[in-house]
Amino acid sequence: MKKTILLLLAATLLATTSCQRETPKFQYRTQSEKLIARMDSLRNNGLLYGHQDDTFYGITWQWDAGRSDTHELVGDYPAVMGFDLGGLERSEKNNLDGVPFDRIESEIIAHYKRGGIVTLSWHPRNPATNGSAWDVSDTTVVASILPGGKNHERFVTWMRKLTNFMKKLKPVRGRSVPIILRPFHEANGGWFWWGTKCCTDEQYKQLWAMFQDFVNAELPNNIVWSYSPNLQGNWTEEEFMRRYPGNDRVQLLGCDAYQWEDEKSFITQLDADLEFLDHFARENHKLLAVTECGIRNSPTPDWWSRVLLPVLSPYSICYCLAWRNWHVEHFGASVDASTADDFRELKAKRKLLFLKDIAPQIYDASGRNSAEIIWL
Repeated sequence: MKKTILLLLAATLLATTSCQRETPKFQYRTQSEKLIARMDSLRNNGLLYGHQDDTFYGITWQWDAGRSDTHELVGDYPAVMGFDLGGLERSEKNNLDGVPFDRIESEIIAHYKRGGIVTLSWHPRNPATNGSAWDVSDTTVVASILPGGKNHERFVTWMRKLTNFMKKLKPVRGRSVPIILRPFHEANGGWFWWGTKCCTDEQYKQLWAMFQDFVNAELPNNIVWSYSPNLQGNWTEEEFMRRYPGNDRVQLLGCDAYQWEDEKSFITQLDADLEFLDHFARENHKLLAVTECGIRNSPTPDWWSRVLLPVLSPYSICYCLAWRNWHVEHFGASVDASTADDFRELKAKRKLLFLKDIAPQIYDASGRNSAEIIWL
């Protein structure tokens, strides 16, 4: 008996020593790889709620520190927060929606440190005309910023200003915030200068590759790349692949889906898109999200539970991100929206997940909140 116990102790010590010598694989992951793994795991728990510009303004307020329409309605922050960097390319102090970039920087870091997920979009001005991102008056704009084009060097300086901003996002031990970057979105439409009116399919792919290669050279460890076309309703693989940057360049497939038209058409189109994208994502090992969504000014009180969620629920979607709440045009949840009760019920039934659902509060020996130790 004594000999048996000694053998067991020896085996236990050997196993313990072996475990101590072996570094867990997750320590080798980059920030982007860890974020992909985290989202892949979280989507098994439910659908994460995201909101654009959540802590900057709401339907009835703006710039108040610590406020959030989502938090005031359900007592929690969104799991995912979106921010836009349009205007950074011109060294402006505020982005295209009037949000100061130093405030954007601090809110990105704050959401990351409390365990949230961050996604960034970029609506750069038209580099050929100096017009807005929606200026499609010059059909040579993309050709002009590709290598060899007359505006190429100018666009390189724009890209560098973007990466210089993102390099500052290192709040924890010099570790960069992992970011879902969603550039040149809705490219299957014609309303942006990178859309169908201003460049060929091949030029769009070259634009994506040029931008991605530049960003990855500057920020090699923390970017998850999202390709997000607009609601289409009739995707075929041939049509989708025309502008798709390639499996080696995309980790997350998105869909920007607003109900601009009647309810029935919206449901039909979104279901068709998600059926195609969900299959494509599974076949090609990509994550899937509804990267923008909403209905303007909440005319339908039960829109979340009766219209949107039933379409999303059959598919393996990581998150849906409602667009911003601005005074004259709002898309997300709020106590001031007609959908408040409907949305609050979804929170109670865990049909949507929020920050506390994905970031349980962990404290170290000193009592300091150190939730980032778990997943960041």
